Order: sequence, then C-alpha cells, then structure tokens
Amino acid sequence: MRALYPRMTKYVPIRPHPPQLAYLMLPQREALYGGAAGGGKSAALLTAALQYVDILGYAAILFRRTFADLSLPGALMDRARDWLGPSDARWSDVEKTWHFPFGATLTFGYLDTANNRFRYQSAEFQFVGFDELTQFPEQDYRYLFSRLRKPSEGPLSQVPLRMRAASNPGGLGHDWVKQRFITEAGKEGRVFIPARLRDNPSLDAETYIKGLDELDPITRQQLLNGDWTARQGGEKFRREWFEVVEVAPPEARYVRAWDLAATVPELNTDPDWTTGVKVGRHPNGMYYIADALRFRGTPLTVEAKIAHTAQLDGRSVPIRMEQEPGASGVNTVDHYARIVLPGYDFAAVRATGDKATRANPVASAAERRYVKLVRGVWNGALLDELESFPVGAHDDQVDALSLAYQEVSFGAGNLLAAIR
Repeated sequence: MRALYPRMTKYVPIRPHPPQLAYLMLPQREALYGGAAGGGKSAALLTAALQYVDILGYAAILFRRTFADLSLPGALMDRARDWLGPSDARWSDVEKTWHFPFGATLTFGYLDTANNRFRYQSAEFQFVGFDELTQFPEQDYRYLFSRLRKPSEGPLSQVPLRMRAASNPGGLGHDWVKQRFITEAGKEGRVFIPARLRDNPSLDAETYIKGLDELDPITRQQLLNGDWTARQGGEKFRREWFEVVEVAPPEARYVRAWDLAATVPELNTDPDWTTGVKVGRHPNGMYYIADALRFRGTPLTVEAKIAHTAQLDGRSVPIRMEQEPGASGVNTVDHYARIVLPGYDFAAVRATGDKATRANPVASAAERRYVKLVRGVWNGALLDELESFPVGAHDDQVDALSLAYQEVSFGAGNLLAAIR
C-alpha cells in the first residue's frame, strides 16, 4: 500500500482524489498540475509542499504573483490557515512562514517585480511551488531552480528536490508554460498532470459551470476544459503572423532602434524597459527582426549597454532613437551623439501620433506575413508584449520595433511623413 499511495503527513486533512494522488507520487523534479478551473490545484500544491514537514530542516516555499493573490479567501495562505491552525505548527506573520515541531518550514512568497526573485538568492529549499504559473515570467520560474538544495548526509538528504506548479491556461505566460510542460513534456522529463472539474468531487460543479458560462468563449474553453490550444488573439498583433527562422539573410539592410526607459528601477515597482530592436529589410521585401534587447538599469548602465551593443552590431548598422519632447530630449540626444555613440550613424527621430498609430505599418506587414523572427531567447517576451499591445503593462519593445521598421523602410528623411 505504501508503494501505491504517496507519502503524507498528519498536516493534510483531506483525502486526495486520483489526479492529485498521481501528482503527489511523481519522482520527477519538475511537474505541472491543472488545466481546468476547479480541478483542485491549490489543494494539490499545498499537499505536495507538506509531504516532508516531519523531516528535520525541510524547507518549502509557495509563490503567487502578488501578496494580494496569496491572501485572497480560499487562496494558499487562507487554505493553509484552515489546515494548520488546529495543529502543532506555529505561524509567523512577520516571516509569512509556518514552523513545524521538527524544524521544518513552509513559507509564502510573491514575485511581483523583475528583481523580487533576487530576495531569495541566499535561500535553500527542497520544495518550490508556483500557483497559477501562467501569471509569472519564465525567468522568475527558472531562477528559482537555483534555490533547490539539500545536504549530502542526514535525514534531509533523503528528501527529493521538487519544483512543482499548478495553473490554468491563459495569461501572459501561457505560451512558455505550454511549451515547457505540454510540448516538451516527453523529451525533457517534465510531467503534466491534467485535472478537470469533474475530478474534484468536493466542488459544486453545476453551480461553478454556470459561472463559467458568463465568460467569453476562449476563456471559458481554457477554464472549463483546460484547453491549452485556446488562446486570445492580440488586438493589433498575433504571434502566428511571425514565422520563426534560424538565421537572417546577410543581404538584409539593418537598423537598430532604441526606446529609453523613463524611470529608474528602484523608483517604480514595475518600471519601463530600455529596449533595442534590430530589424532588417531584404531586397525581396521581407523583414527580419534579428534581435530584441531589453533591460533595466541606471543611466550609466544603459549607456554602457547601448555602446556595447553598437560595437557588436558594427558601424554598418544605423542607430535610431526616439527623441523625447522638450529641452531634456534634445540634451539626451546630444549626449548620445557626442559621448556614447561617436562615429556611428546615429540620429534621433521625433515621433508624432499615438503609439498605436505608429505601430500600424509594422502590424500591417506582419499580418501579410512579411515580418519574420530570428530564433532567440527573446522571442517569447517580444511576442507576449506584441499580443498584449496596446492594453498590456508595457509597450517598450513595440515602440522600438515600430521605429526600426519605419527607419529601415523609409529612412530618417521620410520617417515623419510616413507616420503622418
């Protein structure tokens, strides 16, 4: 029976249903549970985190995107309070951690900004869990693998290192999660345990389905059936318009366009990105997005990165930058021309019209399948931003892409006329 049933502790007051049991017994390091809404995702994830809290020194952490998500009624912290409140575990509100008699801990964390993951750079866990994984950027998820550690001797050495997640389809991270756990599951050793509403006998399914009937068809398909192929198309861009190619042809003429961030990272919880997009136009009329850099940093860091990128691109690649209005914009452009990029084909462009209007030409070319992507680690972040434009949280890459496309198509002299 032990071989047929997962390891459990007294701190789990529920009887897991079959998909949860399968999830709890997995020997693989990495696994995703879920799909449809109401499939018991949070309970499965919390149970998995509690499987070894009777081992001396065991440490687990559960993440949501924001602290507000953690503390919602029925969410992870609320559910843990119901389960652990009557037990001998003790809660620390300062640490947001449950402490167990054998020295084990269960901590709750959030990653709502780009730099939050570095708060955990000195921590060690044997279990890391992400609830609603599609709400997280891929770099946060991958970074937390570096926190999975255990000693080579003692009781803790027998505890498996586990990265576990639960999620519905949809959200900004839909595509990377689907790629990692659905497309690559077999060959990479990652496991996806699908769960449907019918798998959770503790939920009033009929009432829940009536609530889902109020949603738009795509979201309803995602949440009711756990359909990872159902997704929202962008208002201006759609990712299926961009064919991914391995290399760009050398005959293309390239331009690198920069959009400078207006805020310093420390002064904003989710500041803009400094973004540089390199676009080439082939003589046959096709366009190639060869590179898209984005980063955050102080003005000196930004200048150094832009200068280094210019060296890598070479002096044959013109550099363009949007000029902000007013004297500060003039001063910034003058500084880059004289100090940061001397000797390069550098010019500033005064943009007119709103961002959506400026994006229309490249969006039109993309819809006609004239714009291709060169394969790179940056592809996902660019496509996510394009599809969420113009309502997404960021549009820095879209602005840089619009400028690069216009410049490589028309040249600096005709850019403003083309926009107007």
